[in-house]
Amino acid sequence: MSDSVRAASVADVGASSNLRAAGIVIAAFAVFSGTDALVKLLSADLRVPQVTFMITLAALLLVGGRAVVTRGVDELVPRQLGLALVRALLLAGDTLLIHYAFAALPLAEAYVLAFLSPILVAILAVAFLGERLSMIGWLGVILGFAGVAVALRPAAVALNFGHVAAIGSALLFAFSLVLLRKTRADESDSALVATLLLVLTVTAFGVTVATGGFTPVTPRALALAFLAGAFLYAGHALLVRAFRTGDAAVVAPFQYSQIVWGCLYGAMLFGAPIETYTIAGGIIIIFSGWLVLK
Repeated sequence: MSDSVRAASVADVGASSNLRAAGIVIAAFAVFSGTDALVKLLSADLRVPQVTFMITLAALLLVGGRAVVTRGVDELVPRQLGLALVRALLLAGDTLLIHYAFAALPLAEAYVLAFLSPILVAILAVAFLGERLSMIGWLGVILGFAGVAVALRPAAVALNFGHVAAIGSALLFAFSLVLLRKTRADESDSALVATLLLVLTVTAFGVTVATGGFTPVTPRALALAFLAGAFLYAGHALLVRAFRTGDAAVVAPFQYSQIVWGCLYGAMLFGAPIETYTIAGGIIIIFSGWLVLK
């Protein structure tokens, strides 16, 4: 086989992997948006830290239960324990910071700043992973962020610690995604997800206790928390698989699709109208994803 034919074959395999990863990550963010919608429902009666603890505990129990049924308990123990713990701690910090940002800022501003993470992933993947992104791909990344801005129309206000928290959240999330590409091929997806959920559950429990403790829970709330936990588990499992399948710089911009899913869930569950500027932003976001895959 000539070098040119071999190179073309490798390029085709890479393109196929990225396309498959894009489909997986779009599904992941659709599921994550469903989790967010259930969190909103539960937060009407319960404080957010308690809701977070209930959901992450449910997801952790599902991971453990599946491992017991499939006799794959050993797969829950990470082979790269240090890397798995660092990634989990990054995501725990990301969760705390974004919750603070949501409290201190209008949601539109917090979301726009949080969605800096795909751009940060593209930069970090080039710097630390040696990945390459074409000029068209970079244009897609930037255009995707512009689409988010159009969809959300953030207002101009004075900077405060909420803005810093949102940017910090985006940076921690970006680092956690880049770390996924550093995991060994023999590391199981289940170990990465289980470690993350364990750290998140412990963190949420600590925050709940420190901010007033637990309040009584209804059977309906328990059922919703279990469903949200199932979504959370599925979302993280899909996210891990996507970033271990395709290039981080290509996969990350599809986080922008969460805006589209969020609007759909908002319309279906809460009667929130989908405005013209939201549709326009969604079109820009979809086009940006197509550019990144070019």
